[in-house]
Amino acid sequence: MVYVGIPKGQANQEEEVLKTIQDGDSDELTIKRFTESREKPGALWHIYAAKDTEKIREFLKKVAEEQGQENPVDHDPIHDQSWYLDRSLRKRLHQEYGVQGWAIVQFLGDVVFIPAGAPHQARTGGHWLVIWGRCLSMWLMFFCSLQVHNLYSCIKVAEDFVSPEHVKHCFWLTQEFRYLSHTHTNHEDKLQVKNVIYHAVKDAVGILRANESSLSRP
Repeated sequence: MVYVGIPKGQANQEEEVLKTIQDGDSDELTIKRFTESREKPGALWHIYAAKDTEKIREFLKKVAEEQGQENPVDHDPIHDQSWYLDRSLRKRLHQEYGVQGWAIVQFLGDVVFIPAGAPHQARTGGHWLVIWGRCLSMWLMFFCSLQVHNLYSCIKVAEDFVSPEHVKHCFWLTQEFRYLSHTHTNHEDKLQVKNVIYHAVKDAVGILRANESSLSRP
């Protein structure tokens, strides 16, 4: 989080931000960073374990049916990025499926690492920014989220990278994307994980060959 702008002349906004942080199930230490240390909060995240993805997907489909919405086979409630789990839905998710995530308030200067394959959500001040999905690797922010909540106007810098330990998640997500409709924004294989692996191996082999003589010395 490289910038957080607090508008002038809006006296009630601080109370609204505090209420949002509290309603977001943030812990006491996080709340004190805002109320006592006067740090600037930029975004509110909710991050879930990758192992709970199917439970979350099933829950979102259930809620959609309750609201009279269809669940087309070529769409996905996570990759569609059309849901935000508010406090009542998060409570239902915990009670009915035993799934509980982590609430993280990102303050100015904070970095948020999102584990591979982890569904996550956030919001932006006054509006819901729907980016519900899953991380493809050890990505920082988008491509795989539920939503992000920006508490104030802010600028976030995202760095996307693939870690060897989480390549399998990339393949799983690539397979999930294939079942989406051809017009879906996530249908395209944007990560190109096979190309990433190919070039990583090629570079590694090239370095080994270039240093083969020194490596073979006793």
